[in-house]
Amino acid sequence: MKKEILNSEVQKFINTNLNTDLHSLLLKKSPFQEVSMQEIVQQIKGKQIAQKKFSFFLQEGIIFPPQLNLEQSSSEKTALYKSEILKGKKFLDLTSGFGIDAYYLSKNFEQITLVEQNTQLLEIVQNNWKVLNKKAGFINQKLEDFLEENKGNFDVAYLDPARRDQNKNKVFLLEDLSPNILEIQDKLLSISGKIVIKLSPLIDLKYLVSVLKNVSQIDIIAVKNDVKEVVITQTEGFFGEITCYCVNLESEESTFSFYFDEEKNAVAEYSEPEKFIYIPNNAVLKAGVFNLISNKFNLRKLHPNTHIYTSDTKLENFPGRILEMETVDSKCIKKKEQFNIISKNYPLKPEEIKKKYQLKDGGERYLIFTQSKKGKIILKSV
Repeated sequence: MKKEILNSEVQKFINTNLNTDLHSLLLKKSPFQEVSMQEIVQQIKGKQIAQKKFSFFLQEGIIFPPQLNLEQSSSEKTALYKSEILKGKKFLDLTSGFGIDAYYLSKNFEQITLVEQNTQLLEIVQNNWKVLNKKAGFINQKLEDFLEENKGNFDVAYLDPARRDQNKNKVFLLEDLSPNILEIQDKLLSISGKIVIKLSPLIDLKYLVSVLKNVSQIDIIAVKNDVKEVVITQTEGFFGEITCYCVNLESEESTFSFYFDEEKNAVAEYSEPEKFIYIPNNAVLKAGVFNLISNKFNLRKLHPNTHIYTSDTKLENFPGRILEMETVDSKCIKKKEQFNIISKNYPLKPEEIKKKYQLKDGGERYLIFTQSKKGKIILKSV
């Protein structure tokens, strides 16, 4: 960590160039002998990411690591959500990284321990936590070595495994992550009663449940309908039903909760479109509980492969969009009209539909191209 980056003149230059093209900056010589232009651009990138993901890190004295360390950091919103469901005395973060999750998740704990093998990154975290007046024990060690030598116990142990291989390619299976969760899960459960693991939104839930022990909870976290994280909780000695939560942050939609095995026995009802159309949010769709949605909310599906639901009376607490629509013939669609176009279980993509019917995108009205059991249909906002 280079402390010279915090010099007032360097910081002034960084703040002045927050909106400057970074490629052009890199071609220039640094105006400071002790700080390179690459190091300056690194700080600018960090501030730009912080503005979108964790604005509280824009305080004077904060140092940002390379971009790769920032990419996997949780946003302020998802970290806050996780912090609300965790509490205890001793908190352990085994993959500290830039420390965003630890900063929030540890707020309900008395003792905090951060483990990070990257010496420079840990020095940055120590500096930043001092600026933020946050205390913790910092351990510069490989996770595997720490687990081998550790004699203590913790209420919660948290991991955010690296999801890229040595060639920087994205990986998803637990055995391909760093650390390999499958190899260390027994050791983890021996030092903590609760293990919380942040994983890619692309990971398969059935696969997770089949390879991980003592899974007690799954949280699928979306922000503005974009699924950001799948969070798994393992509880020592737990063998009951797994509770799942689908949450869409920054929306007014209610959280949808269910038991993981409920979908197995759920049977959907079907009908042609009625007055109201329901489209589950992406956290619910990620859960794959397509028949259970029909059961839980007393709604009918349009088609086994169309995850759109319908009813004649409006349901208020649905975790997704609710639209009042009617079935229309394609001949009724006028050129140059403006619609939000949705295509589900339909041969054409939204862009192809827009081109075919010469439509403008956006506005407050919707066109849904989909299928019911009787075949292809088009739904239009009333």
